[in-house]
Amino acid sequence: MFNLWGSSQQDQQSKDAHADSKIKELKVAIGPLSGSSLKYCTDACLRRYLEARNWNVDKSKKMLEDTLKWRSVYKPEKIRWDEVAEEGETGKVYRAGFHDRQGRTVLILRPGMQNTSSMDNQIKHLVYLLENAMLNLPPGQEQMAWLIDFTGWSITNNVPLKSARETISILQNHYPERLGIAFLYNPPRIFEAFWKIVKYFLDNKTFQKVKFVYPKNKDSVELMKSYFDEENLPSELGGKSILNYNHEEFSKLMTQDDLKCADFWGSDEKLSNHRHCAAEVAPEVAT
Repeated sequence: MFNLWGSSQQDQQSKDAHADSKIKELKVAIGPLSGSSLKYCTDACLRRYLEARNWNVDKSKKMLEDTLKWRSVYKPEKIRWDEVAEEGETGKVYRAGFHDRQGRTVLILRPGMQNTSSMDNQIKHLVYLLENAMLNLPPGQEQMAWLIDFTGWSITNNVPLKSARETISILQNHYPERLGIAFLYNPPRIFEAFWKIVKYFLDNKTFQKVKFVYPKNKDSVELMKSYFDEENLPSELGGKSILNYNHEEFSKLMTQDDLKCADFWGSDEKLSNHRHCAAEVAPEVAT
């Protein structure tokens, strides 16, 4: 028994040493960085890109360089809540006030609550919340969890295929290994036809993280509850909590997080007024 434990410990040390070696190699390959790119490319970040490309340094370098170019143009860290607040009025996507059992930030997505038609603004809103979820990860945690509630969803408010494809592309190419798990709760049968197309846009690693949950399927319900405390899960998702998205309170929370984001990435002129008239810090949104 002790020999097995020692062997396991040695295996982990060997894996860690290999990872450290690859991270150093990728750092050299990327070369000197500055500004937000330097702040973005932490060792944990480099490790995620390496994991996404099976520890191939050349492929990881290409992927990371593409992300840095995308971030320099799209500037996701510069998006502020007042730019996307309209998208969030119905609570179609928001950061939950609880974490999963591994301490990961949780995003709740409710496609049945779609309230706008601009694909660009919808993606901008999602990117903002991805950045916000990352900002609120506990130390040592790099991933988030998604809970997708299909209450009220129908083919009439379905995400266009083009939008789904672009969203998946951004998530996989520019936020690699950020998604820890995604539960699709009680999707209607008609969604299956849409899923048959969308799943081909997913790489295998992402595909393996997507789990379907049906209230009458005990195994799928138990799997979801192994990731979440039942007391935290909204009743709409089979839990015991009351879902209560309050847009005004969530907006206060996001405004405070915008200040935190600006402090992390550097000064931001757009927030100068917020520093003088920001609302009191709101409590985490109850779900």
